[in-house]
Amino acid sequence: MSTDQAQPLVAHLIELRNRLLKAVLLVLVIFLSLFYFANDMYLILVQPLSDLLPSTGNMIATGVVAPFLVPFKMTFVLSVLLAVPFILHQIWAFISPGLYQHEKRFAIPLLLSSIALFYLGIAFAYFLVLPLAFGFFTAAGPEGISYLPDISNILDFILKVFFAFGIAFEIPIATFLLVLSGITSVESLTEKRPYIFVGCFVVGMLVTPPDVISQTVLAVPMWLLFEAGVLAARLVKKPVQQD
Repeated sequence: MSTDQAQPLVAHLIELRNRLLKAVLLVLVIFLSLFYFANDMYLILVQPLSDLLPSTGNMIATGVVAPFLVPFKMTFVLSVLLAVPFILHQIWAFISPGLYQHEKRFAIPLLLSSIALFYLGIAFAYFLVLPLAFGFFTAAGPEGISYLPDISNILDFILKVFFAFGIAFEIPIATFLLVLSGITSVESLTEKRPYIFVGCFVVGMLVTPPDVISQTVLAVPMWLLFEAGVLAARLVKKPVQQD
């Protein structure tokens, strides 16, 4: 590699390092700002479950350090989620100089849409999916069995549901990009609609907890979001082809 080629590469690596450091620093600042309220935030997070527990029911901690580590883990994940717009902005600022003008025209709306859809998926999971899933779990046990969920298992369950629905709500963006890049076409996706419908339920079965309610509540929105992505691609692809 020549010196002229090495210098731009080193400059890009330095820029990438600086942008990563900015993102890590922001996550750290958010974490330190929120950790004092970690216990209160955990109670808010598990409220869809605690509302369903009997008046005498409690959550338990089976690990020695769980009362500290569980709020710590929750606060860290929340800090990363809150920093997602800034992290994506840093990624965009790094790659945007190498994009063509017509690519930038679509990139910014797609970036903003992907952030909004990710947060929308988490909100959908918290306000709709978790109450349904926890309602099913608390009512499904045999009579006379004390239901004392562990705080660590609850957090892992909730985070898994959050990320499953956050990523699932990115389906319109993925569908739009596949059509826009020419990897597939609207016609091809329309022909494969029955297989995609079945595939949504297969994905719901694999990435959600083993109950029919959460699987269905994930699969149906995935299919509707896929249809929304196809519709957006159909509307935008025609003007692009005319250019």
